[in-house]
Amino acid sequence: MNPRQMKQAMKRLGIKAEEIEEATEVIIRTPTEEYVITNPSVTRMEVQGQITFQVLGDYELRERTSDEKGLTIHDEDITLVMEQTGCSKEEAVKALQDTDGQPAEAILRIVSS
Repeated sequence: MNPRQMKQAMKRLGIKAEEIEEATEVIIRTPTEEYVITNPSVTRMEVQGQITFQVLGDYELRERTSDEKGLTIHDEDITLVMEQTGCSKEEAVKALQDTDGQPAEAILRIVSS
Protein backbone atom coordinates (compact mmCIF):
# COMPACT_ATOMS: atom_id res chain seq x y z
CA MET A 1 0.00 0.00 0.00
CA ASN A 2 1.45 3.37 -0.96
CA PRO A 3 1.50 6.30 1.52
CA ARG A 4 -1.46 8.04 -0.16
CA GLN A 5 -3.65 4.94 0.11
CA MET A 6 -2.55 4.49 3.72
CA LYS A 7 -3.61 8.06 4.58
CA GLN A 8 -7.00 7.56 2.92
CA ALA A 9 -7.59 4.29 4.78
CA MET A 10 -6.62 5.90 8.10
CA LYS A 11 -8.97 8.83 7.40
CA ARG A 12 -11.86 6.44 6.71
CA LEU A 13 -11.18 4.70 10.02
CA GLY A 14 -11.07 8.03 11.88
CA ILE A 15 -7.36 7.85 12.61
CA LYS A 16 -5.38 11.09 12.64
CA ALA A 17 -1.60 10.80 12.61
CA GLU A 18 0.93 13.59 12.91
CA GLU A 19 4.74 13.38 12.89
CA ILE A 20 6.41 15.44 15.62
CA GLU A 21 9.27 16.70 13.50
CA GLU A 22 11.58 18.47 15.95
CA ALA A 23 11.70 15.97 18.81
CA THR A 24 15.27 15.56 20.03
CA GLU A 25 14.82 13.33 23.07
CA VAL A 26 12.09 11.32 24.82
CA ILE A 27 12.43 10.32 28.47
CA ILE A 28 10.27 7.69 30.16
CA ARG A 29 10.74 7.73 33.94
CA THR A 30 9.90 5.01 36.43
CA PRO A 31 10.66 5.22 40.15
CA THR A 32 13.95 3.36 39.66
CA GLU A 33 15.10 4.03 36.08
CA GLU A 34 14.84 6.21 33.00
CA TYR A 35 14.60 5.21 29.36
CA VAL A 36 16.28 7.99 27.39
CA ILE A 37 15.47 7.79 23.67
CA THR A 38 17.74 9.93 21.52
CA ASN A 39 17.07 11.08 17.95
CA PRO A 40 13.51 9.77 18.19
CA SER A 41 10.94 9.46 15.46
CA VAL A 42 7.70 10.42 17.23
CA THR A 43 4.20 10.03 15.80
CA ARG A 44 1.10 11.34 17.59
CA MET A 45 -2.04 9.38 16.71
CA GLU A 46 -5.66 10.04 17.62
CA VAL A 47 -8.07 7.14 17.33
CA GLN A 48 -11.67 7.56 18.51
CA GLY A 49 -10.67 10.36 20.88
CA GLN A 50 -7.74 8.45 22.39
CA ILE A 51 -4.29 9.95 21.84
CA THR A 52 -1.26 7.68 21.65
CA PHE A 53 2.37 8.25 20.79
CA GLN A 54 4.61 5.94 18.83
CA VAL A 55 8.31 6.43 19.56
CA LEU A 56 11.14 4.84 17.60
CA GLY A 57 14.85 5.32 18.25
CA ASP A 58 17.90 4.20 20.17
CA TYR A 59 17.63 4.22 23.94
CA GLU A 60 19.82 4.20 26.98
CA LEU A 61 18.66 2.82 30.31
CA ARG A 62 19.70 4.90 33.33
CA GLU A 63 19.20 4.07 36.98
CA ARG A 64 17.62 6.64 39.29
CA THR A 65 18.46 7.12 42.95
CA SER A 66 15.92 8.72 45.29
CA ASP A 67 16.57 9.88 48.83
CA GLU A 68 14.13 9.89 51.73
CA LYS A 69 12.78 13.33 50.67
CA GLY A 70 11.89 11.98 47.22
CA LEU A 71 14.74 13.91 45.55
CA THR A 72 15.88 12.06 42.44
CA ILE A 73 19.62 11.94 41.93
CA HIS A 74 20.71 10.79 38.49
CA ASP A 75 23.65 8.40 38.06
CA GLU A 76 25.18 10.72 35.47
CA ASP A 77 25.23 13.54 38.07
CA ILE A 78 26.87 11.26 40.63
CA THR A 79 29.49 10.25 38.07
CA LEU A 80 30.14 13.88 37.10
CA VAL A 81 30.67 14.94 40.73
CA MET A 82 32.97 11.94 41.34
CA GLU A 83 35.03 12.68 38.20
CA GLN A 84 35.39 16.38 38.94
CA THR A 85 36.28 16.01 42.61
CA GLY A 86 37.82 12.55 42.99
CA CYS A 87 35.41 11.77 45.84
CA SER A 88 33.64 8.51 46.61
CA LYS A 89 30.13 7.68 45.41
CA GLU A 90 28.77 8.14 48.93
CA GLU A 91 30.33 11.62 49.22
CA ALA A 92 28.94 12.58 45.80
CA VAL A 93 25.42 11.41 46.71
CA LYS A 94 25.56 13.27 50.06
CA ALA A 95 26.72 16.49 48.37
CA LEU A 96 23.99 16.19 45.74
CA GLN A 97 21.38 15.62 48.45
CA ASP A 98 22.64 18.67 50.36
CA THR A 99 22.40 20.83 47.21
CA ASP A 100 18.98 19.57 46.03
CA GLY A 101 20.51 17.57 43.17
CA GLN A 102 22.55 20.43 41.66
CA PRO A 103 25.85 18.96 40.36
CA ALA A 104 27.70 22.28 40.05
CA GLU A 105 26.86 23.25 43.63
CA ALA A 106 27.79 19.77 44.85
CA ILE A 107 31.19 20.00 43.15
CA LEU A 108 31.84 23.43 44.70
CA ARG A 109 30.79 22.16 48.11
CA ILE A 110 33.21 19.22 47.96
CA VAL A 111 36.10 21.23 46.49
CA SER A 112 35.77 24.05 49.01
CA SER A 113 35.61 21.77 52.07
